[in-house]
Order: sequence, then structure tokens, then C-alpha cells
Amino acid sequence: MSAFANAASAEWVKLRSVRSTAVTLSVFAALALGFGWLIGGSVEDAFYNGDTLSATFMGLLVAQLVLVTFAVSSVGSEYSTGTIKAALAAVPSRGRLFAAKMAAVGAAVAAAVLPVELAAFAIVQSRAGAGAVPWTAWETVESLLGGWISMTLLCVFAAAIAVMTRSTVWTLAILLPILFLSGQGLGNLDPIRPVVQYFPDQVGMVVMHMTIPGDPQFGRDYGAWTGIAILVAWTAAALAGGWFAMRRRDA
Repeated sequence: MSAFANAASAEWVKLRSVRSTAVTLSVFAALALGFGWLIGGSVEDAFYNGDTLSATFMGLLVAQLVLVTFAVSSVGSEYSTGTIKAALAAVPSRGRLFAAKMAAVGAAVAAAVLPVELAAFAIVQSRAGAGAVPWTAWETVESLLGGWISMTLLCVFAAAIAVMTRSTVWTLAILLPILFLSGQGLGNLDPIRPVVQYFPDQVGMVVMHMTIPGDPQFGRDYGAWTGIAILVAWTAAALAGGWFAMRRRDA
């Protein structure tokens, strides 16, 4: 087994053995599926206008906050408890340790998101009656695949930010209000929309088909896969910053 594989395996064991991992991911699943059940019965309301595909992701967007908290705390907690020193002693190559941490977080999130997303879709469509959309429609496949990729990338992005700040509290204080709470509203204000529409959380709305190009109120200037490319760029920038911070600073 390669040195990186050993480091990634150790990070995975750490994530799997901590009770908070199971608790947090269970809360994510419960929120996503619970909202899916509630929303599935009200897709004919004016707010959803019968758009069952968009309704599928409303609960996931709320539950996504729990995923981001998991990603940030899985990295930031090592700095607050001082266990990062033991991790660096075990894996002296800081670049390898950073890559292993990001790979473990990404793999854990990807494994948690996919079944929950599929289950949420099934729940909403089962309650939508005649308004249900088929699994095989390209728009459905694109939304589910794009949503899975975007939520995974967003969590890796958040974990890399946590390495830069070396704090769970500060990272969540930055990300939750700006990217996930106020970002949704700010993205619809005409004076700043040209900039804010490219924030990571705005990209997810496009990928999940919750807004489409040309919509005068919620539309963005790019499509789903351009949005994925934008999120890849955000994530790559955060990974570069996290890698630089871990290599240049003491534990």
C-alpha cells in the first residue's frame, strides 16, 4: 500500500471511529428525508408551482448546512484539541496529510449524499402523484448527478477553508452566514447579482435545476455544467490555500 493510501486509510478510520460522524450524517439524512416528505405533499402550492424536481432539492439545501458543519468540524477539531500534532508526527509529509484529509472528507460526504439524495427524490416523487417526473429523464439525471457532485465539492471546499483558518468556529462563522444564509438572498439583488451569482452556494441552485438561465428573478448567467466548473475552480483555490497554509505554518 502506498504512503498516501496509508494516510488516507488512517484519516478514514478517524472519521469512522468518532461518534459525531455517525450522528451528524444521520441528522443530515433525517432532515433531507423529513423535508422531502413534507414538501412532496405540497408541490402543487404556488411556491413550487408543481415543479417536483426543484422540490426534491429544497430539503437537501437545508440539510446541506449539516454536511458543511461535518466537513469543517472533522478538520477544525484537530486544531482545537491539539491532535493535529500527533497527526503530523505520524505523517511528517504535510502535503500528503492534507491530501489524505481532503480525500477522506470527500469520500465520506459522497458516500452519505448519494443514497440520501436518491431517497429524497423517491419520496418527493411518490407523493407528487401525477406531477412526478421520471427517473430516466435527462433533466432528472443531470440534477441528481450535479447535486451529488456539488454537495461533495462544497464540503471539500469548506474543509480546506478550515485548514486555512485552523478553527471550526471561525470557518462556520464565515461560511454559514455569507455563503448559505445571506448568499441566497443577496444573489437575487440586481446591483450585486453579477458578482454574487458566482458564489459556491449559488452554483448549487443552478446545478439542481432550482433556477434556470433567463429567469428574471432567480436566473443565473450560466448553465448546470458551467456551474460545476465554477465550483471546481472554487474548490481548487481552497485546496491550494489549505495546502499552502498547512505547509507554511506550525500546528
